[in-house]
Amino acid sequence: MSAIGHNVAELARLAGSSELCVVVKADGYGHGAVQVARAALGSGATRLAVALVEEGVELREAGIDAPILLLSEPPLDAFEDAWAHHLTPTIYHEEAVARASETVGRNARWGVHLKVDTGMHRVGATPRDAVDLAARVLLADNLLLEGVFTHLAVADTPQRSETDEQLRRFGAVLADLDAAGIDPGVVHAANSAGLLAHPGSHFAMVRAGIAAYGIPPSPHTAGQVELRPAMSVHAEVTHVHTVPAGEGVSYGLAHVFDVDTIVAVVPVGYADGIPRNFGAVGGAFLVGGIPRPVRGVVTMDQTVIEVGPVGHPSVVPVHVGDEVVLLGSQLGPDGPVEVSAVHWATILDTIPYEVVCRFSARLPRRHLRGR
Repeated sequence: MSAIGHNVAELARLAGSSELCVVVKADGYGHGAVQVARAALGSGATRLAVALVEEGVELREAGIDAPILLLSEPPLDAFEDAWAHHLTPTIYHEEAVARASETVGRNARWGVHLKVDTGMHRVGATPRDAVDLAARVLLADNLLLEGVFTHLAVADTPQRSETDEQLRRFGAVLADLDAAGIDPGVVHAANSAGLLAHPGSHFAMVRAGIAAYGIPPSPHTAGQVELRPAMSVHAEVTHVHTVPAGEGVSYGLAHVFDVDTIVAVVPVGYADGIPRNFGAVGGAFLVGGIPRPVRGVVTMDQTVIEVGPVGHPSVVPVHVGDEVVLLGSQLGPDGPVEVSAVHWATILDTIPYEVVCRFSARLPRRHLRGR
């Protein structure tokens, strides 16, 4: 949690006069939403963002009273829960504006944010429809246009021109709102990559997601600010045995050893977020500060790692109860050795976001300070 606090403080410093909103959707990218939210709010963040109403409700039930933005428009039948828990909805359909107004009634006002699709082509109002939707919000006396925002599709690749084009389109929408006499409220566009690599996207608020967890959005944005990875993943060896030469391991027996080989079993599997093909792509776990390659397919609850050939003088033994590090660092014979989410993402041909998000709720989270 000290790493989260450090990262958020650094991002707040980089944001300067822009407000910092920390994204804690997907259970805080697998880190624990409530704990991350508290650390973020104590380190410079002033707002939080989630994807689902249920995620916002979890934060409210934990006693968090900071503004919470729903990054996507809620289903129409979820507006009542959003209102009851003081969540800020995003809207981009006429029906959502109408439902928000119906939900509030006559004796209160509800701030909403309008999302504009400037080129990612996922969700959001078109630039052509944005002013009309904003006007509909203003016509509803019980709604307030609290913010207008967009989302950048390729900000993590600074050399691409599409980000500049998205910001140009967004600027045109803001100009149209101004011409119509509509105050957009809090304007925001920057995600972590925008914050790190595109100062022109900062506006009044920035939304930091993956960077708050100590992971750069892409290699192109690494080094812009000091980030400390917050997550490490640990297990223990539960079984050690020898597999005879010519025998295979795990389902399918696809990996066959040429010589008698010592293997160890680690009680984590694909139900915990370890990819089934982790061994096939070169995945390894640390035991004794030495990368131990995964052998055979990862099963639902267990993974086999290779210790080494029987009797080979260079093999460092492994014992039941030894610590296993899946993510993080461990002291080895020649000093600390680290396995990062970026490394996992590289060998799996994915992104670090997916790596940290995929660790399932079956793995206990321990939220520590001073580490």
